[in-house]
Amino acid sequence: MEPENDTQISEFLLLGLSEEPELQPLIFGLFLSMYLITVCGNLLIILAVSSDSHLHTPMYFFLANLSFVDICFTSTTVPKMLVNIQTQSKVITYAGCITQMYFFTLFAVLDVFLLSVMAYDRFVAICHPLHYTVIMNPQLCALLVLVSWIMCILNSLLQSLMMLRLSFCSHVQISHFFCELNEMVQLACSDTFLNNVVMYFAAVLLGGGAFVGILYSYSKIVSSILRISSAQGKYKAFSTCASHLSVVCLFYCTMLGVYLSSASPHSFHASAVASVMYTVVTPMLNPFIYSLRNRDIKRALKRIIWVPVM
Repeated sequence: MEPENDTQISEFLLLGLSEEPELQPLIFGLFLSMYLITVCGNLLIILAVSSDSHLHTPMYFFLANLSFVDICFTSTTVPKMLVNIQTQSKVITYAGCITQMYFFTLFAVLDVFLLSVMAYDRFVAICHPLHYTVIMNPQLCALLVLVSWIMCILNSLLQSLMMLRLSFCSHVQISHFFCELNEMVQLACSDTFLNNVVMYFAAVLLGGGAFVGILYSYSKIVSSILRISSAQGKYKAFSTCASHLSVVCLFYCTMLGVYLSSASPHSFHASAVASVMYTVVTPMLNPFIYSLRNRDIKRALKRIIWVPVM
């Protein structure tokens, strides 16, 4: 017999990070704290950039956009998880799952695109400093962000439409705390060959292309820094991109850990735990990474919260 073609399935079950009842209050408190820190930290970055005229530069324009995307990125998964823990329910509707998957895919890829745009900005600033203001003009900055949004929206829309063509068997359980695209495809009862082709092609084209752009930018940056004669000049040049490089390494290393953990059999739980790193922890740490050693950000934050920022 063919599996039940339940195209009108109304809900899924999100198994979450742990099914142990005694761990649920701890998970709830931990994720609520991380979510609030993420939202507040990134909002402060946005307010600092928008309120201080000294920060109206391409680098901080892209940083404010990254902070906004990080807030949206975390908000697609954590609030639903907190609601499920609080209500002791694991249910997410079919429409809610598709919607969550759409926005998660959108903001995850947009994060990657913005990191590549920021790498290009650092490349121009260090390798072509005399032409920086001409090349990175406001029109180009706005265009780079707009094109990133359009490409990510189209990709996310394509992935969601491809998901709608699949049918699912009854009582579908998702071994995750959100509706993750790859796992959703694996849970489908119908043929998923075309979905896998589209999904991996998009991952290589968009994610791989952005990563290659980052590697190329930093190869040129390192080459330019090594040609600087003075040690102080090398340090000053490197310090302008150290924060961005830290975020890139953190984001890509945690994503690589997720895919390595999901490559082994019976590793759905390990993959869910690893996903916490790039879906929650990385967006939470970004404001700290960009502000701890940045005097301009600290000065703007001091004006906002009216206390010294160390």
